[in-house]
Amino acid sequence: MKARRILQFAIGIVLLLAVAGFTYVRSMTPKLELGVGYAARVACGCRYIEGRPLNSCPTDFEPGMEPIRLKDDPATRTVTAYVPLIASRSATFDPVLGCQPQPFKGTPLKVHDAKP
Repeated sequence: MKARRILQFAIGIVLLLAVAGFTYVRSMTPKLELGVGYAARVACGCRYIEGRPLNSCPTDFEPGMEPIRLKDDPATRTVTAYVPLIASRSATFDPVLGCQPQPFKGTPLKVHDAKP
């Protein structure tokens, strides 16, 4: 009987920790979305404006951004920053506009439409 009570207590603790972890991750998701968007934009600038290799770009991040991972798609000049299973954002290099976070909802100007 005593072993059964200990098992029930352990299961209760595990469930409590799982609910607390899920709640914490859900509350952090908006901040993570913002952080990975920032990281994608910074890494895109590092990669396609400065011409540095992608593996050197995390040195430009703020402290605390270590969990963010980067991947590069040279064919589309897009850098994606992500925290596995939680948040992901991309930024694409445009020769006129620079690095644009995706999805870009505006209408980009053509070179001849830009006014000084």
